[in-house]
Amino acid sequence: EVQLVESGGGSVQTGGSLRLSCTASGFAFDKADMGWYRSAPGKECKLVSSISNDFSTYYGNNMKGRFTISRDNAKHTLYLQMDSLEPEDTAVYYCAADLRDFRPDVTWGQIMEEPRNCPPVTPPKDTYWGRGTHLTVSS
Repeated sequence: EVQLVESGGGSVQTGGSLRLSCTASGFAFDKADMGWYRSAPGKECKLVSSISNDFSTYYGNNMKGRFTISRDNAKHTLYLQMDSLEPEDTAVYYCAADLRDFRPDVTWGQIMEEPRNCPPVTPPKDTYWGRGTHLTVSS
């Protein structure tokens, strides 16, 4: 059974830091491209950051320089170090994996697709999502 389990969310003040973790099982983690997404009330799903199976990375707008994505293949774990947090970062953060060779809706450079909903109502075959972890940043 495929599982992605996020942890590390919580409440922090503006300017604070937090590290999210996503532990994966049930698939070839080292072959998957991985991503962090977030979903806030009234907003569409946003690709926060992604990392390919060969360690290329992508960061969304206003995230490069504040967030750092990394992966430990030996531990089957994906991380997101978040610094200089802002109230606008308040959201549910999801971890996702994509094992497909072809992604019809990916934007060049983003590595992962950006669906309308986090998680998608019907995730494509060979893509997997966690249940999310909440982050609240207070001013």
